[in-house]
Amino acid sequence: MNKTKIKAVIVDDHEMFRSGLKSLLEQENLAQVVAEASNGQEFLELMDTLSPDLILMDIDMPLMNGIEASEKALAKNPKLNILVLSMYDDYSHYTRLVTAGVKGFISKSSGKTDLERGIMAVSNGDSYFSSDLLRNIIIEINKPKERVASKGSAVTFSSREEEVLKLICNGYATNEIADKLCLSHKTIDNHRSKLLQKAGVKNSIGLVIYAIKNKIVIF
Repeated sequence: MNKTKIKAVIVDDHEMFRSGLKSLLEQENLAQVVAEASNGQEFLELMDTLSPDLILMDIDMPLMNGIEASEKALAKNPKLNILVLSMYDDYSHYTRLVTAGVKGFISKSSGKTDLERGIMAVSNGDSYFSSDLLRNIIIEINKPKERVASKGSAVTFSSREEEVLKLICNGYATNEIADKLCLSHKTIDNHRSKLLQKAGVKNSIGLVIYAIKNKIVIF
């Protein structure tokens, strides 16, 4: 499947889960697990000597949870590719992690196909959000208590920027958007950079949340 093995680190406090995930990743040729950590503190110590392509990060761990560990790691190295393995449906966890620069989120109950898509996207520096977690975020955003004025609500996009934004929200990669709109890869990258700047977010996941919150797209 992958000609070049993705080097991954698994961070989870359950040894049985780590072992099972490692076996799946290596048997299915999805990634090579180069290190494991049972909490955020161990992970940060490991990162001083490793340069993995992907970190698979749990949230709820002793000593230091995945949220704090991700924030500290990304503050030191914003280019880290972190895919959060989540059992939470609390919107506040996602917004904090997205703000830190986490690139992907996938439910621990997701199937192999979803896991593979998340690994491939995030290890390449793209963003990924499994559909079940995205539904939870949409539900939370649309609850009456969440309907507060957004600081970014006054931002306006050009018709082309809005077109690109909607395609990003529908899961299209940069090259797919370029082909669909008959534009160059560089042009789409420029549009994406402007969208990130205007929305005040760090990645495509942030753009999706922004677009939903401001009703630019409706799922």
